[in-house]
Amino acid sequence: MATFENELDVCRSAALRAGEIALRYREHGIGYDSKSDESPVTAADRECEQLIALALEEAFPDDGLLGEEGTVKTSRNGRRWIIDPIDGTRDYVRGVPVWATLIGLEQDGQVVAGVAHFAGRGETYFASRASGAFCNDIRIHISNITKAAQASLCLTGINFFPKYSFSTELLSWTQRFWSVRCYGGCLDAMMVARGEAEIWIEGKVQPWDLAAPKIITEEAGARFFDFKGNNTISGGNSVACVPALADEVLRFLSR
Repeated sequence: MATFENELDVCRSAALRAGEIALRYREHGIGYDSKSDESPVTAADRECEQLIALALEEAFPDDGLLGEEGTVKTSRNGRRWIIDPIDGTRDYVRGVPVWATLIGLEQDGQVVAGVAHFAGRGETYFASRASGAFCNDIRIHISNITKAAQASLCLTGINFFPKYSFSTELLSWTQRFWSVRCYGGCLDAMMVARGEAEIWIEGKVQPWDLAAPKIITEEAGARFFDFKGNNTISGGNSVACVPALADEVLRFLSR
């Protein structure tokens, strides 16, 4: 079975270099433009994506590329790298260190490796299929909590939840849990992966937001699915949770 050690080495190196660039931009303050969906984009986003794409293309010339800031390359071998140079740009421009550089590798439609580098926090998460999940080279795993009353629930992008039928019951449903948190999409997912929370739900996401978190949370022992229960990064929404609570989450989301 492939271990993807070389792939992880290359994308970890690229993510670390991109993080350094992003931090340098932050030292002097940074402006931003608004994209068509009103989300912000900075010069750092664009430069970091270019650096990552070049590094991956040099190392794996037959692989495809998909980046949030416009990088597209057709795969010649069934593999594709999915890049979010700065996930959490709103936090990045305001100096909140919960943003991350995300790089995921998809092979024949399945995410098989990924890196999430939080330059502002000094944390690098990574995983590959059947090889476990790690943070700064230390193995991580989900918690052993099995009951909602003892679990922490992370809700990201609550402002997008009203479009879902379950939204009118969301507030009452959250009372089942020990705590409810919202630190930021990828960070919330990593908290599930390292056993600091049990459920992460996000209402609006793109494949580049999810490729790396999917493989990391799964290799840490979590279940990953969209609001319909499909194991995909293309559903427009996402859940990562401990297996014991997956059915309860799905029942609520299907209301």
